[in-house]
Amino acid sequence: MDDYVCITVLSNPGEPTGEFSARLSRFWTHLLRTRKDQFEKVYAETTSFERKGECHTRQYLIECEIIPMLEAELRTKSLEFEPIDPDDLYSKYEASPPHWMQIEH
Repeated sequence: MDDYVCITVLSNPGEPTGEFSARLSRFWTHLLRTRKDQFEKVYAETTSFERKGECHTRQYLIECEIIPMLEAELRTKSLEFEPIDPDDLYSKYEASPPHWMQIEH
């Protein structure tokens, strides 16, 4: 698969980056342990948090086929995210350092 979609995960308003980072770590660890095959379809993440209003954000590039599963898992873990546009595709070449890091599988 050479095309990916971008998902933007949002912190709670006013949530410190450390707490948001810890929640994301717990989420991805859970996904790795319970859905390893799907976790391997997460290609990259941004190297730093960004701000959107009162929230911090972190972006990930994922394969399209895991969109429904990832949306459901994020909701289960009370992690907010922006709507995912399956038609807005990215290549792996757009996820390059220093702004992106490839996720090791």
